[in-house]
Amino acid sequence: MIAPRLKSERLLLREWVSSDEEPFMALNRDPHVMELFPNLLTPEESAQFITRSKNLLAEKKFGLWAVETQDSKEFIGFIGLNEPTWDAHFTPCIEIGWRLAKKFWGRGFATEGARRVLEYAFDDLKLQEVVSFTSPLNQRSIKVMEKIGMKRNRTEDFDHPKVEKGHRLERHVLYRLKQAPR
Repeated sequence: MIAPRLKSERLLLREWVSSDEEPFMALNRDPHVMELFPNLLTPEESAQFITRSKNLLAEKKFGLWAVETQDSKEFIGFIGLNEPTWDAHFTPCIEIGWRLAKKFWGRGFATEGARRVLEYAFDDLKLQEVVSFTSPLNQRSIKVMEKIGMKRNRTEDFDHPKVEKGHRLERHVLYRLKQAPR
């Protein structure tokens, strides 16, 4: 089963298609986009990412959707939900995340898409909580987390177990959003 397509005012969150591969590889090789990740992704790593995303969308009712604008139909990146596979004080959990091509930054697309994903997470999937995390250096993503209503408790900040000890990106902030009481 493939997760449903999600629409917002300007975006379509959908399954991945072959025409997404080239722009996604370019996005993951862009030093501006990947500045706050430990390294750029190789074309092979980008292809593996797409395969994992397709599999998650097929196995569950959620995943990391490819995103396009509704007007131009242009691929802009991904937004969605994921299950971290590593151990931390807050796992197991469902996280929300995004990565957009630089030319689409500053237009509110990450916030708009994330709000739509949260609506789906709480209303359709009936999740009780969604988390998000990033390096404290990633102020753009932190602003999105705050705009979508997520809250940080500084005592929950952590060293990411997949980032090399002592690396400038090792420390991460954790944001949470709980389902509103009904």
